[in-house]
Amino acid sequence: MHTRVRRHGDYGIDAPIVVRNLFFAGVAAMIAGAISRYLLAEKCPVIVWILLIWGLFAGASMLVTAVLMVWSSKIGKLRLRERLIDLLSLRGTETILDVGCGRGLLLNAAARRLTTGKAIGIDQSGNHPEATLANARAEGVADVVEVKTGDMRKLPFEDETIDVVVSSLAIHNIPTKEGRLQAIQEIARVLKPGGRVALLDFQHTEEYAQALRALG
Repeated sequence: MHTRVRRHGDYGIDAPIVVRNLFFAGVAAMIAGAISRYLLAEKCPVIVWILLIWGLFAGASMLVTAVLMVWSSKIGKLRLRERLIDLLSLRGTETILDVGCGRGLLLNAAARRLTTGKAIGIDQSGNHPEATLANARAEGVADVVEVKTGDMRKLPFEDETIDVVVSSLAIHNIPTKEGRLQAIQEIARVLKPGGRVALLDFQHTEEYAQALRALG
């Protein structure tokens, strides 16, 4: 199978507001602990040491978490996407659908493995497909990538027309269990007989598995 030149697009920082808040809160906690050492040293020495240790420990913990989140966004998730796509053992001729494709993290990884196939990404209205397509160009797969706008609970594809469906950190954004089940049912509907599914998420994964088993 032909493997395209390995370049990476810009898939952003996951939860950037959380990363920012962790950084500032971590710095603030360490500063507060250090300041208490000077303001209360003579009055309440025990409390001072407690505040100092707490500030340093809590601050360091938050800063380390922020650094790990940045590492995950820039390096970790790129490694994880390759392992996920590896599990599919693609032939290169498949039609692949990325549900909730975002900036194309899985979409472009799958497209790298194609020779004569097609990789289609679908995402909700409000996301910017031009960013996804820019990443496809950066990774050298724009010729096999297509991006559509639509609702994963009502996929704009005919029955049994997709060989492989992938999704990363997307289905959990549907707020209701009924809505998530509807998305899984749509995934099953568009899959060809013997088609494959790879879903990556951090919530409701057992719910997805049960729904897929129930759908055969």
